[in-house]
Amino acid sequence: MTLSPKQTQATVHTPVHVIGGGLAGSEAAWQLANRGVPVILHEMRPERQTDAHQTEGLAELVCSNSFRSDNPETNAIGLLHEEMRRCGSLILAAGDQARLPAGGALAVDRHVFSDSVTQAVSDHPLIEVRREAIDALPPEDWDSVIVATGPLTAPGLAMAVQELSGADYLAFFDAIAPIVYKDTIDFDKAWFQSRYDKDGNDGAKHAQGQGDYINCPFDQAEYERFIDALLAAETTKFQTWEQDTPYFEGCLPVEIMAARGRETLRFGPMKPVGLTDPRTGERPYAVLQLRQDNALGTLYNLVGFQTKIRYKQQKEIFRLIPGLEEAEFARLGGLHRNTFINSPQVLDARLCLKAVPRLRFAGQITGVEGYIESASIGLMAGRFAAAERLGEPHSPPPETTALGALLNHITGGGDPATFQPMNINFGLLPEIQPPAGQKKIKRKEKKPMLSRRALEDLDGWLASDPARVAAE
Repeated sequence: MTLSPKQTQATVHTPVHVIGGGLAGSEAAWQLANRGVPVILHEMRPERQTDAHQTEGLAELVCSNSFRSDNPETNAIGLLHEEMRRCGSLILAAGDQARLPAGGALAVDRHVFSDSVTQAVSDHPLIEVRREAIDALPPEDWDSVIVATGPLTAPGLAMAVQELSGADYLAFFDAIAPIVYKDTIDFDKAWFQSRYDKDGNDGAKHAQGQGDYINCPFDQAEYERFIDALLAAETTKFQTWEQDTPYFEGCLPVEIMAARGRETLRFGPMKPVGLTDPRTGERPYAVLQLRQDNALGTLYNLVGFQTKIRYKQQKEIFRLIPGLEEAEFARLGGLHRNTFINSPQVLDARLCLKAVPRLRFAGQITGVEGYIESASIGLMAGRFAAAERLGEPHSPPPETTALGALLNHITGGGDPATFQPMNINFGLLPEIQPPAGQKKIKRKEKKPMLSRRALEDLDGWLASDPARVAAE
């Protein structure tokens, strides 16, 4: 890669240190380097492995392979996708390159995705990747640090930050869904179909026996038997220090949902609406959906079936699912702990720790939930740190954008007394006024209007970026 004049001048700048090579850390490093600021990215794997990771690649996906809806007009996460693309996001570029069929969602081949991010970061002339664990407060001479250690922050570093901030850490558990081999699914019972035939071609795939999801149908007796098995399952035991850790409501283990009521799953991840069993021509009583997990189409994950059931029992229970009686599992479900700080209490508007401003935070540790939300905080942290290093003014994204709304929530909009992890949603964006002469905005028009305003305001923010103005 040939260095630009700005990159050549970067040698006069002291590097910014980024701790953590997940989605947020990789995105932060990319944003810094592309603005001419040298970066040292510290990733503890493979020197120190985790219970959740399986490789040493950067930006490894350890839970779902879906980045959720990619529709910017009617879905807030889709809007966040589009905003990040316009900001030159590495994570969205790699996601688009590794895209798999998933209806209106952006699902990726996890290995292609991680390999793409790893290569891009490793090849960048202004990024040095160091494979080492940072298990204490960074040295004083690291005058600009982005902590993007995600849910598995090294204990020593976590304790140091906790002592500095004077605030308690909060924690919850993320559970991992099982993955099965497609060729072990019984298609005499299962069939391909996206819910409401939302596979991008008005149901043509369904008519041809194809689709973005595999569906396993239950009648009432099969469903009741399955729920009984879930309720009787033995789960992994918590350590003493884990016992009071709450779950994140958006990623509950399937057995926890079952315990909340026998119909919970049938109105949640197993809802049958929008699906028709081709054998009967009717809607099933309940349905398990499986989503493609790799580009080859050989692996499928059980959608919404995160679990902490013991491995041996997982196979027995999930083979009660019609169509999975002979299923072989490429990966069984698991459990990992997630930690995050009380960001509204301890971070300023540019993601700096109030007690020690040389430390910035990004990713899940800030109290956002979701791959793209985590990466988006990395994007903003990288831009803020670059502007600071270059001596350039740089305002936060407008609160009317998905980026700005999420940033505002974790740095002041959220209530510190009740702060919990948050996905992006339209409820975080300021209300929009009805057009002239119209008293009220129709419900179906509101989200598209919020999205249009967000993208217009984002474009204005990007146009005023000192880095872009200087380049032009």
